[in-house]
Amino acid sequence: MQLTVQDVAELLNVSEKTVYRWLTDQNLPGYRVSGQYRFNRAEVLEWATSRKINVSPEIFHEPETVGTPLPLLSEALLAGGIHYRVSGTDKESVLRAAVETMKLPEEVDQEFLLRALIAREALSSTGIGDGIAIPHVRNPIVFHVSRPTVSLCFLEKPVDFDAIDGRPVYALFTLVSPTVRGHLHLLSRLAYALHDAGCKAVIARQGSRDEILNELRRVEDLLSRKEKP
Repeated sequence: MQLTVQDVAELLNVSEKTVYRWLTDQNLPGYRVSGQYRFNRAEVLEWATSRKINVSPEIFHEPETVGTPLPLLSEALLAGGIHYRVSGTDKESVLRAAVETMKLPEEVDQEFLLRALIAREALSSTGIGDGIAIPHVRNPIVFHVSRPTVSLCFLEKPVDFDAIDGRPVYALFTLVSPTVRGHLHLLSRLAYALHDAGCKAVIARQGSRDEILNELRRVEDLLSRKEKP
C-alpha cells in the first residue's frame, strides 16, 4: 500500500506539518511520485519504532484482508516476465541488468531498487544453490507497484554469487511486493517449486516461457491439494 502524507499523519498521531518536517529533519523515509510523497507502511513502522514514537494500531494492519486471495506464483511471474540472455559479469552488474529488464511502472526508482537489492546481498547471498538466486529486499518495500511480481532472468554467462554451494548462478528470480504478506507467500511458494524435480529440470534447461509457467501451475495445483483439509 502506498501511504499519503495524511495517512502517515494519522498513523503516527501527528499533524501533516510534522510529517513534512520529519521528512526534512528526521529522515522519515518517503518517495516523491508525480510531485507528491508516498510512504511504505513497513518502513514507516521501522522508522517510528527506532525513534520510540507512539503509533496507531492501524499501522500494524496489512492492507490485504484475510479474505483477499494471495497471488499465484505463476501469475506473479507472468506479470514480472521471463527474460533470456541477460548480461552481466558480476553480482552487481547482473542485478542491474535484472532490474532494467523487469516490467515495472515508470515511476519506480530503478536505482533505488538496485541499491536495496545490493544492500540485501551484502547481508548474505540470496544464492540458494544449484545455480539459482532469489534477489529480494531485506524488508518488503513498496516500489510503487500495485501487485507482487516475480521476474526470472536467465544469465548469458553464470556469475559468482557467493551461493551456499559455491556454484555460479545462471538464473535469478527477483521478487518485488507491495506487502509483507504477499512477499512471504511468494517466497515460500518459490522455494517449494524449486524443490520439485520437474520444475527444477525445466529451469535448468532454460525452457520456454510456456513450459516454465505450465510447470509452476502444476506445482501450485499440487500444493493447493496438499493444503486442503
